[in-house]
Amino acid sequence: MKNFKKQGFLAVFLCLFISLNCLSQNNSQAPAMPSQQNRIIIDKIVEAAHYKNYVIDFCLSKINETSAKEGWNDQKTMEISQSINYKNFRDAIYNSFVVFDEVELETLLKAYEKDTAYQTKNVMTNNKVLINNLNIFATDIVKGKYISK
Repeated sequence: MKNFKKQGFLAVFLCLFISLNCLSQNNSQAPAMPSQQNRIIIDKIVEAAHYKNYVIDFCLSKINETSAKEGWNDQKTMEISQSINYKNFRDAIYNSFVVFDEVELETLLKAYEKDTAYQTKNVMTNNKVLINNLNIFATDIVKGKYISK
């Protein structure tokens, strides 16, 4: 009987320890963000690369595709289209440039401003993480998650 109590106590203690360990992994940290000065440079890069227009056009194409597939009426399509707000996606862009220092960002900005052919090799449209985030953002817009009520 004593052996059974020890095993029971050990089993309860082990389950408690495992559940506490699982709970401790739910506390996620905020994603890394660039400094305020770097954000200003990133905003200039986005403007020079016309990436804001790319994001909006990408979302509109997803909306039109889904609208045609699901047979939305014009009102719903318009409501979903009006919920596109680039500011909701901006943090994903900032996060993708967090690895660059100020000098590297300035060099990239000058390359975009000087050579328009460089814009066709847009660093943002070639970033797989950013492409994935943009797909998620566009899908959330199509689902109506950004419609203000």
